[in-house]
Amino acid sequence: MTDLSSKTALIVGLGGLGCPAALALARAKIGRLVLVDDDEVSVENLHRQILYRDRDVGRDKIDVAAERLASQTTIQKEKTRFLPENALSLLKGVDIIVEGSDNFATKFLTSDAALLAGLPVVHGAGIRWHGTALLVRPQGKPCYRCIFEDLLPDDQAPACSTAGVVGPLVGLVGALMADLALSALASDWSRAGQVLSVDGWHRKYRAARFHPRAGCGCDSDAAKPEALSRNRYLTTPPCP
Repeated sequence: MTDLSSKTALIVGLGGLGCPAALALARAKIGRLVLVDDDEVSVENLHRQILYRDRDVGRDKIDVAAERLASQTTIQKEKTRFLPENALSLLKGVDIIVEGSDNFATKFLTSDAALLAGLPVVHGAGIRWHGTALLVRPQGKPCYRCIFEDLLPDDQAPACSTAGVVGPLVGLVGALMADLALSALASDWSRAGQVLSVDGWHRKYRAARFHPRAGCGCDSDAAKPEALSRNRYLTTPPCP
């Protein structure tokens, strides 16, 4: 069994995905969690953000999450968004990134920053009844951009605020993200390079392997610091 007491995971986003992922990692006795979020608790999101209660509405998510998790692991709070200007500094001393943001801009930025820092990253997403999770090796190849970069035009990316999110579905995906992170920390890369899909409506689970995309930045410019500001995607409306 892997000793996690010396390991650190950085959680990008403390929403419907980040909350269950952080809770699972804390209960697995990981040594330290670095929490990155700058949003407040909203009543309309309580059904899927399991670290918060009615009395927490209006408070900073990062403060509430730290209170809920502090008895189980060491917590480092970073009240900020994950941005090009702070990405690499936030990753210092981190062993793995768990990314549960709600927009393509942050997801691609996290992918690029992970490549630059030589860190593994677990990406997760959930909308309506469908969720995905994928583990990317420190070297990428394939990375998040390989499969998702040209999937949708900027103005057609669905937003949680209009498409909706099923609470139990993102809870399941968040738990799956934590499981992938624990596998990586144990040097088990058997599920890296696979998109793990959850169909909550039909209760189906599928794993599909994908390959590096020709011309993707993980083979070229993503290895340079300027890659962090090259994002062509607009940030979609948040679903905190």
